[in-house]
Amino acid sequence: MARSSRRPISNFNLSFLDIMFCGFGAVVLLVLIINTNIISSRQERVADLRSEFMQQEMINRLASERLEQLQQEFAEVGDKIESQQKSSAELAAEIRRANSLITEKSQGEKGKKQIISLQQELKTLEKDVQQLARQKADEREIGRRIRPFEGEGNRQYFTGLKLGGSRVLILVDSSASMLDYKIVDIIRRKILNDSSRRSAPKWRKTVAAVEWLIANLPAQSSIQLYNFNTAATAITSGEKAAWIPVTDSPSVDTILSKLNRTAPIDGTNLYSVFLKARTIVPQPDNIILLTDGLPTQGKGRKKSRTINGKGRAKLFEHAIKQLPAKVPVNIILFPIEGDPLASVLFWKLAIDSGGSFLTPARDWP
Repeated sequence: MARSSRRPISNFNLSFLDIMFCGFGAVVLLVLIINTNIISSRQERVADLRSEFMQQEMINRLASERLEQLQQEFAEVGDKIESQQKSSAELAAEIRRANSLITEKSQGEKGKKQIISLQQELKTLEKDVQQLARQKADEREIGRRIRPFEGEGNRQYFTGLKLGGSRVLILVDSSASMLDYKIVDIIRRKILNDSSRRSAPKWRKTVAAVEWLIANLPAQSSIQLYNFNTAATAITSGEKAAWIPVTDSPSVDTILSKLNRTAPIDGTNLYSVFLKARTIVPQPDNIILLTDGLPTQGKGRKKSRTINGKGRAKLFEHAIKQLPAKVPVNIILFPIEGDPLASVLFWKLAIDSGGSFLTPARDWP
């Protein structure tokens, strides 16, 4: 009986299979790692897009509500005009009848007085119609105007604020958050036109605070004024920025007039305005900052439209490094909701620089 031959097992074949399986496992592991990173990146991007979409949806909804409100107001004004025109026509008919009566009665004295009275009433109604027509045209162009805020009383105090200095630099935040104190109200006002944004109560309070500060500076002081949002802009009385004595009334009036024509918009960048303060020659010996919260932008361009409180605090820490050395910073804060770190960080900046920190009452100045 023939013996069956068995083929010998090669060690080389087993090792080759081991290498193949190990390589295949490594490839599978690499694919799993790459897929995990891609999924995480996609989730972060979806979250950012969802936040931007919700914000835009809120803006669109508020704009639609504003449009409906304006359309309703236009309809009411139109009804008033029609009513006034109808009254004018009725008065004109009465005047004609009175003229006929006077002719028949040889222009009696009583008829003359009646005509004069009716003519005066007609002129008054025509003026009312013209005023309502102008109001309707103005509202069609710029929407409903908000009445400027005016403080009550004659308060001339601000305990603890250091108003001294030969060269006082005033920095005024003109970002969109200076329109109101609540996020929803800020978004609602941000979509309005320039005239309505200039009339926002919080912004009028800020402009009034600047006027009060300048009026209460020592007579030997000089000022420069910058407003800032995403960039810093010098508000001057001439072609170039220069130190203006507070006793130079025409130049100071020009500066305040330009500030009154400023409409808050866009984000807040403290880095740019603090850098400007450091490059002014000669440098200020006192800085007064009027703002409402931490910055939303810094030196570099933002990668996303949204930023959290931790990110704003980092931008603030980076910005204060640009301030000129040994210059006190006095801060007047008009706080907004949702920014709890602002008071603490600005207070620390005032203390560290030798300045003061104040949050004024709602009815000041």
